[in-house]
Amino acid sequence: RPRREMAAWAALLLALLPLTAADEYSHRYTKGETVKLWVNKVGPYNNPQETYVYYSLPFCSTKPVDELEHRWDALGEVLEGNDLISSGFDFQFLEPVADHTRICRMQLTEDDTAKLQYAVRNHYWYQFYLDDLPIWGMVGEITSSELDEGAAEAELQQSGEALVYTHKKFSVSTNGDRIIQVNLTSENPVTLSAGTELEFTYTVEWSETDTAFRDRFDRYLDYDFFEHQIHWFSIFNSFMMVIFLTGIVSLILMRTLRKDYAKYAREAGELDDLDQELDESGWKQVHGDVFRAPPYLCLFCALIGTGSQLVAMVLVMILFATATTLYMGRGAVIVSFLVCYALTTLVAGYVSGALYLRSGGTCWIRTMVYTCALFPSTILALTLMLNTVAFFYQSLAAIGFTSVVSVVLIWLLLACPLCVLGTIVGRNWSGTSNAPCRVNSIPRLIPEKRWYARPAVLIALGGVLPFGSIFIEMYFVFTSFWNYKFYYVYGFMLLVYMILVVVTVCVTIVVTYFLLNNEDYRWPWTSFLSSASTAAYVFLYSLYYFFIKTKMSGFFQTVFYFSYMAMFSLALGLLCGTLGYAGCSVFVKRIYSNIKSD
Repeated sequence: RPRREMAAWAALLLALLPLTAADEYSHRYTKGETVKLWVNKVGPYNNPQETYVYYSLPFCSTKPVDELEHRWDALGEVLEGNDLISSGFDFQFLEPVADHTRICRMQLTEDDTAKLQYAVRNHYWYQFYLDDLPIWGMVGEITSSELDEGAAEAELQQSGEALVYTHKKFSVSTNGDRIIQVNLTSENPVTLSAGTELEFTYTVEWSETDTAFRDRFDRYLDYDFFEHQIHWFSIFNSFMMVIFLTGIVSLILMRTLRKDYAKYAREAGELDDLDQELDESGWKQVHGDVFRAPPYLCLFCALIGTGSQLVAMVLVMILFATATTLYMGRGAVIVSFLVCYALTTLVAGYVSGALYLRSGGTCWIRTMVYTCALFPSTILALTLMLNTVAFFYQSLAAIGFTSVVSVVLIWLLLACPLCVLGTIVGRNWSGTSNAPCRVNSIPRLIPEKRWYARPAVLIALGGVLPFGSIFIEMYFVFTSFWNYKFYYVYGFMLLVYMILVVVTVCVTIVVTYFLLNNEDYRWPWTSFLSSASTAAYVFLYSLYYFFIKTKMSGFFQTVFYFSYMAMFSLALGLLCGTLGYAGCSVFVKRIYSNIKSD
């Protein structure tokens, strides 16, 4: 695997040479030109991450496996778990291959039989690539008699007879000199038993189609699923929630500021019929402590900085994916995320550095290190743990040492310098405190509150409505990631993201107002955690999705599923927490800017 990664640049240079034998990179061919069919991976259908090298199963080819050509992949393809090896099939553009042309012949040993039977009974699938078009097929099938038709799948999986497909029929459609569509039909199931001689064969048929080359990937997109009416309804429902919450926040602002405006009007002699006494209870009483720096300031500023980075990164990625077709390229999404994350580290450094200086902090270097390293090191630790599991299983999900070093170098040589630059710029441009009230030297005592007004309860309830605004979209995202679907409706995602921003800010403002009205000035951490609790509900939903919506099983897939969901929830929590804190910061400064204090 490391050698594959090191040779990626060499493969790219070869692709640019004008006299290339097979024109895979321009996707144009002449009649009789060789078209390479690549085999990629194999694994149980119900466990998407549990994939292995195609030839880990006892499949034969036209030549020994060690002599087959490898396609050296780029970093994104390796991180995605791809390993393209030549199939050895004789494919020539517009040249049909006779029916049942022999690929190879092999005699099954007991070990080969056991491996193939295990693969068939666990619904193993495999993936090929022809002209960068993915092709999927099943290894075999399990027979069932009429008596077994009503049996449970688990019982049938053990009692039925395992058969392996030995014939592959390729139907290729072209438009001029380009390949547009490839269909694979698996045929001729054969019983598996030690000593049986298997003959693997294939057929290639060519036909013409009117489909344009730019539309050839459309057949892989599930329009009926992603553009279902429930998807539109969820957007409408979330939009109505935005209107409702915006109205509530507007009423709160009007109520809190009304008496201040009345005070100024009375002083000018414009209003005489209002109450002469102003209410000096509630949120106004804590004006001398509301802008006090929160505890664990270094950590808090680092989390806000990282969250700001994720807010910017997700927005840029959604806009970029909307304008392009990232789903068509192997590893394109992963590489785009890596580059975008590294570049937006500038935002993290800027926000954390500025916030830390405004809060009166002195250990800015520690804050900068936290901002740069805390989130990536957590993700790296989880990834290395998953890598250990993948290496133990000899899975393609294992990331080679060279790839890990490449990612670390991107972080060291690009992300870290940008974080340092952002911190310096933030401290110099936005480091001056703009709090409208002075902070008292002695902290005010926080009065006892009813149970429902305590920060822990507000934090738990703060994520309910933001989660309600996105959980339908979470279903579509989870299904595309865990059930072999290409997610392409980034316009929907952009709308949901905007709705999430508004709902999170509005809900957190309500929570903060409720907290301040009970004379509790500890709003920074409360606002951050109450909006970040959205991630906890998403993780709970992932538990439901795992046990109810999928058929995943085994230690390997379970560890990968919940580790990925933990990473996703952590990032979502930082993102939502930062949105909530940013909205509340503006709200608090706005309402206290009208308070005349000593």
